[in-house]
Amino acid sequence: MKLNSIMAALLLGHSAAALAEDQHSYANLDDVISTHVYLDVAINFEAKELEGFIEHTLNWKNANASELILDTRDLEIDKVMYKGLDDKWHSARFNLATRDDVKGAKLSIKLAQQAKLVRIYYNSLPQASGLQWLTPEQTATKTQPFVYSQSQAIHARSWMPIQDTPAMRVTYNARIQTPKDVRAVMSADNKDALYKDGDFHFDMPQAIPPYLIAFGAGNLEYKEMSHQTAIYAEPTILDAAVAEFDDTQAMIDKTNKMYGEYAWGRYDLLMLPPSFPFGGMENPRLSFITPTVVAGDKSLVNLIAHELAHSWSGNLVTNATWEDLWLNEGFTSYVENRIMEEVFGRDRAVMEQALDAAGLRAQLETIDAPDTRLNLKLNGRDPDDAFSSIPYTKGQLFLIYLEQQFGREIFDVFVKEYFNTYAFKSLATAEFVGYLDKHLLSKHPGIVSLDKAKEWIYQPGLPADAPTPTSDAFDKVDTQISLWTKGGITASALPTNNWTVHEWLYFINNLPRDLAIEKMVELDNTYNLTQSTNAERAFAWFMLAVGNGYDEIYPALDKHLSDIGRRKLIVPLYKTLIKNDKKQWAENVYRKARNTYHPLAQGTIDALFE
Repeated sequence: MKLNSIMAALLLGHSAAALAEDQHSYANLDDVISTHVYLDVAINFEAKELEGFIEHTLNWKNANASELILDTRDLEIDKVMYKGLDDKWHSARFNLATRDDVKGAKLSIKLAQQAKLVRIYYNSLPQASGLQWLTPEQTATKTQPFVYSQSQAIHARSWMPIQDTPAMRVTYNARIQTPKDVRAVMSADNKDALYKDGDFHFDMPQAIPPYLIAFGAGNLEYKEMSHQTAIYAEPTILDAAVAEFDDTQAMIDKTNKMYGEYAWGRYDLLMLPPSFPFGGMENPRLSFITPTVVAGDKSLVNLIAHELAHSWSGNLVTNATWEDLWLNEGFTSYVENRIMEEVFGRDRAVMEQALDAAGLRAQLETIDAPDTRLNLKLNGRDPDDAFSSIPYTKGQLFLIYLEQQFGREIFDVFVKEYFNTYAFKSLATAEFVGYLDKHLLSKHPGIVSLDKAKEWIYQPGLPADAPTPTSDAFDKVDTQISLWTKGGITASALPTNNWTVHEWLYFINNLPRDLAIEKMVELDNTYNLTQSTNAERAFAWFMLAVGNGYDEIYPALDKHLSDIGRRKLIVPLYKTLIKNDKKQWAENVYRKARNTYHPLAQGTIDALFE
């Protein structure tokens, strides 16, 4: 989008949908909205706490209201102050309610007048669900401690009192104090972070939902990849990350042409420790990235394309509630694949589509039918439960379906106008359906009915005419699978020299789940799959081997589960181990590795061993 359009969107403020009711927030948005945040905290690595204050600039919507309600979880509140009409600070009465297991504790602040500024002095606690604290020994360089935030979906409230809902947006400034040898960075302008002095200042001039406020602090160095992109990382992985992700600028340039100008200034990457529970997190200006995608051959850089795509779908245009997550992730998965096609070619993009679609169809068999709807009904459950292949890949397939029906030229215009219309706003699924009908379905009648669109969005499963992406490369791999499993060729005769990681994943994932041990041994002896340095390929091999009783993997599997904390690459393995009578072995590994995992991963895996 053009810069003047961006500024106009900023001035418009919150859309009508921004006041959508969010079952996961206590915030009284109908009365008052926090429009700007100033965060001033010191990092205490010994106590595993943040200590300081947060200051909210308030826009009162209800002339009769005098109460501000914020979301918290496991925070200690020291005092609350407000700036009165006399321009002086006054004490405010507050009440911190009993903690709810999902939503945390409601913080109610009673004000004598409709103050423009409210300041809350507080500290976080070591168990904050949105923070992970690592000792020096748990980092790559083993010299300084490390801490980082992970606020999506509702974990921002565990490290700052805030209206923790994607239905509203704030700009922010921050000051973070650290030990002298630790660098802090944020999802903001990081120019002050280039100087490591223990006192860092940040500015985020664009309004973002609170779950995108993020920081990291540790032994971080900095290296530019282009005029617009750079890497922050521990020194041990910095050069490898730069080499792996130096196509990032090309991704930005291609996306600008397709969907409008990148709105955030810089696009830098923060490489996190292996314990990071996700592949990446799209924090604006500074995506957080797992080191498990540094494969040495750029085979997993679609993750960078995904986080970059969020700069349009998710960060720029945001789901109003977590039941609308597909508006973030479905669009992002679609745009990610378009970026990959533009930068790396159609063949690779289609292979990635096919792998994701196969994964979705497999997961559809394991998820309760109501949870396979795009517009999910959480009914009070933790919004982390919304994260599955459904919002990502079913959402992507819906958009691929629309592209196929209307043609790419028409659909690209629709998507670009959608991003432009809702820039810096939040919307719910119902509002999107209205926009889709007006600007695509009814504008080009007789192609896709509104009922068909609603089937995709509101009904479980996949429509009968859902796209089934196929790759000629995978057809050839199918032929090799048949030849080898039937004894027609040896493993060494498989034509793997030019296989991409996508072909390898397809090969492993489509081998018989009861493959004979001697065939497993042959394959492993030929290709050393148990010692694969590609995290995705190793995961696929381990999943096959556990189910087939191939015990040679267990030392390597122990290392895999102990060295990384990415949920995608560990949780299914724990589940498979339990299913295949290896629960005690798995629990022994987990108890050893648990303290290195993020609280989000701990919560998921703890439940498996209850």
